[in-house]
Amino acid sequence: MNRQAGQLLGLAMRARKIVTGEELVLNAIRSNQAKLVLLATDASANTVKKVTDKCAHYAIPLCSPADRFELGRAIGKEARVTMAVTDAKLAENIRHLLTPNS
Repeated sequence: MNRQAGQLLGLAMRARKIVTGEELVLNAIRSNQAKLVLLATDASANTVKKVTDKCAHYAIPLCSPADRFELGRAIGKEARVTMAVTDAKLAENIRHLLTPNS
């Protein structure tokens, strides 16, 4: 994950625009609060399938930029497997930094 994306994730966390944890992220997707979902590259197959299927069904962008420890470090927490950004503008900027060709 690049440094700028990590900084924006930290900013989003301080602004309380990040939801972490599998069930809370799935609830945010179902309620259309999630604007971008981040999934760790080392997530279990079950978690990957669950989150990927929900994001596809609700048309939420999904990125897998780093492992669980780097995702957690970006928001100043322990390891995090999945997180959702709930602010549209922050999500757009983070997604642009993580996938520069989109």
